[in-house]
Amino acid sequence: MQMPAQQVNGIPAVESQQKRRRDTTIDPEEVARFDQLGAQWWDFNGPMQALHKFNPVRVAYLRELLGRHFLSEVQPRDWRSETALQGLTILDIGCGAGILAEPLARLGARMTAIDPARRNIEVARDHAIKAGLAIDYRCTSAEALVAEGAIFDVVLAMEVIEHVSDVGKFLRQASVMVRPGGMLVAATLNRTLKSFAFAIVGAEYVLRWVPPGTHKWSQFVTPLELTKALRGAGLHIKDETGVVYDPIAAKWRLSHDMDVNYIMAAYRPS
Repeated sequence: MQMPAQQVNGIPAVESQQKRRRDTTIDPEEVARFDQLGAQWWDFNGPMQALHKFNPVRVAYLRELLGRHFLSEVQPRDWRSETALQGLTILDIGCGAGILAEPLARLGARMTAIDPARRNIEVARDHAIKAGLAIDYRCTSAEALVAEGAIFDVVLAMEVIEHVSDVGKFLRQASVMVRPGGMLVAATLNRTLKSFAFAIVGAEYVLRWVPPGTHKWSQFVTPLELTKALRGAGLHIKDETGVVYDPIAAKWRLSHDMDVNYIMAAYRPS
């Protein structure tokens, strides 16, 4: 005798689960992978060491980009100062344990940082408390914030686009939360043979900068694809730049080379 299907609010459980997956761009496998890192997020020599090395260049980029973009608004700001982002409301989507959110908060930004991995948020909150930083960490999704009507001066999608299940839908949701005159900044990996060689073979299997399996080359996004998605969401491209690793200086730097890592910024017209 066949047992009746379980139901959730009158909907068969399997159908309900499928609907939840359609309603979100979160990839459960990706969430589980990063959730396992726990406190290792803040180990500078651990599995996220590449992100720690990458962080200074993206913080410097955001500091100047956002400082200059909002320079002419009511509150004058100097992008070179220690309070370059003072008062700006910034959303960091896929924040992990707060590696990017913390330095931006120190620059004066009012940070909201979200991640669907509960353990990530727990570690992020604990680390921020110990650092004396007030950051609004939430275990939630971009779609949930959109449903709440959340709006920000800046929305960040840094190293997260290549981990979502539907890039176009994700960017549409993220863009909705950018206020008129505000900005969206995305950092991701280009889908080229060079990126396969460097970001997957080199970084994951040779240098062991990140755990093997962290990235899927098929989910990398080309600058043209990202440009079309952002424009389709009503945003105008403001800047784009590549980011390359300098083995001599042992650090990352901005570059015209966008074949592997790159950052793109777009704004919503006032």
